[in-house]
Amino acid sequence: MTHQKARPICQNALVNLTDGIVEYFATPEEIIKKFLGGRGLNMYYLYKYLKPDCDPLSPDNVLIIGNGLLTGMLVPNSGRHNVTCKSPESGIIGDANIGGFFGPELRFAGIDRLIITGRAKSPVYLYVEDGRIEIRDATPYWGLTCTQTQVKIKYDLGSDIEIECIGPAGENLVRFAATRYGLKNAAGRCGTGAVLGSKNLKAVVARGNRGLPVADPEGMFAKYIELRDYLNKSKVIGVMGRVGTPLLYDVSNYLGAIRTHNSQQTVFFDTLNAEEIHKYVDKMLSCYNCVVHCRHRNRLGGEGPEYTSEVLVGANIGVADTYQVIDLNNLVNDLGLDVSSTGTYIAWAIELFERGYLSAEKVGYTLRFGDYPGLRRLIEDIAYRRGFGDVLAEGSRLVEKFGPETADFLIAIKGLPQSDPHDVRYLKGFALGIATASRGADHLRSRPTLEIFDLPSEVRRQIYGEPIDPNPTSYNSKGRLVYFHENIYATIDCLGICKFICHGFNSPRNLNYTHFKDLIRLAYGLEFSEQELEEIGRRVIDLERLLNYQLKGVTRKDDTLPARYFDEPMPSARAKGSCVDRAGFNKMLDDYYALRGWSKDGLLPAERVAELNALRDAT
Repeated sequence: MTHQKARPICQNALVNLTDGIVEYFATPEEIIKKFLGGRGLNMYYLYKYLKPDCDPLSPDNVLIIGNGLLTGMLVPNSGRHNVTCKSPESGIIGDANIGGFFGPELRFAGIDRLIITGRAKSPVYLYVEDGRIEIRDATPYWGLTCTQTQVKIKYDLGSDIEIECIGPAGENLVRFAATRYGLKNAAGRCGTGAVLGSKNLKAVVARGNRGLPVADPEGMFAKYIELRDYLNKSKVIGVMGRVGTPLLYDVSNYLGAIRTHNSQQTVFFDTLNAEEIHKYVDKMLSCYNCVVHCRHRNRLGGEGPEYTSEVLVGANIGVADTYQVIDLNNLVNDLGLDVSSTGTYIAWAIELFERGYLSAEKVGYTLRFGDYPGLRRLIEDIAYRRGFGDVLAEGSRLVEKFGPETADFLIAIKGLPQSDPHDVRYLKGFALGIATASRGADHLRSRPTLEIFDLPSEVRRQIYGEPIDPNPTSYNSKGRLVYFHENIYATIDCLGICKFICHGFNSPRNLNYTHFKDLIRLAYGLEFSEQELEEIGRRVIDLERLLNYQLKGVTRKDDTLPARYFDEPMPSARAKGSCVDRAGFNKMLDDYYALRGWSKDGLLPAERVAELNALRDAT
């Protein structure tokens, strides 16, 4: 940290790969006050530069890699950034939040946000240092896996760099390819990796040798120590630091809410319990400035699995052996695939095979739950677009090919498979959250975790501003839950902080709007109230809604659930018999829309559209 103001708060680079031209500009402070950074500014610039009717895999798509306002600062868990585009998987906004060390390194290299357009004639990578960008030849790295790519680039350029890249899945335009950092961290959702591949962009490399200017260095240091010590007292953070997110598997399995065999079942084997996974862990790792250390370095040469991975390429496709699940996790990461979409599409295909929609003649072989060798081969075939893998690489668009009735068995919303490993039929707030999430069936946009905590009524009232029904199976007050969690999670994504240490995701006692405003003031001297920060989250969500309407006409009809969640009761354990009642769901949706100020059809009011358009056109 340094007292000198070395550069603007947000320095951007507009990179045209077709012409090889790079332009540099700063975000005006008045726009920063409306969107902060990260997800917020990414959406702002996507709205500014994207042609809504463009093909997502054409040169006209806009790819944005943007840091949060506090990314790289002396702030706990401040290592996150967002990768944003029009999704080739869903056709609506594509946006993924990723941790590690690349985001901070990009800021230390003098750039906060890359806005990438066009398409290079041959494979390239971007090299960022001292606030400047070079477009370099990536031919030697094309065809390599994510791990191979990073190893070779570091061998060629030196170890003091950070790299974000794609693997074979991105190069081959698999519609659910991810962008990767390290062995596991991924901008996994929405096919961001396919957009890099469509632009012939193999990687972005950052070498940082600059500090970040800080308004009050002494105050920032003192606040960091205070928050670090406070967070280290959290029980859930302590457990996460020992076994990581697989701790959630045990609880969900006990409840009977594990997505199993494409959500036909909801209980699976104890071989994927946290302690069983932990037997394969060499050590726990962390992202930039992290106090949690939730990442596993596994003994098979990769990282993970997270709770999401062990369910989606474990229980959901019927693989129970601990070693095999970790191997599939590593394979998906190395090939550069989104684990949530990969596991969902494969499970869907297996069920379609069992129901007769697919045959061995069409596929080339038999699809079976639990067939580890066959499923491993299928994952590789998807990444390299071989045989039936080439078919599955098209993702949710296959409903048109397989028949509209097959959509009833695809656990997806708005064209994006569900990322949450939970079967949400029991948890009604979770169900509403994945239905309304702006990028599709997603838990990181809205998961109202506090609905499953037995909090005292006065604590619930203090958090949400009104009485909240404590029963997770009730349809009452769930609109308020989702509204609150969506707002704060959007603000967190704008700041570049990990949700694991923030209010509402795992605990009601972690960092909240009050902490955020203090950190922004110490870092930049900018003053915000708690209400202004929440309003930024609301503004981002409204802008995402407007973008989705312009991209694909998203309205109330799209804020729904997979048919299975409405029509088939959960079969096992404590959650047995649970499903989502359509009338109850519509009540939750009405309550949610009312809080958002949207119409009964889920549309923004005209005055909000005018406000967002004025912001877009202001600079």
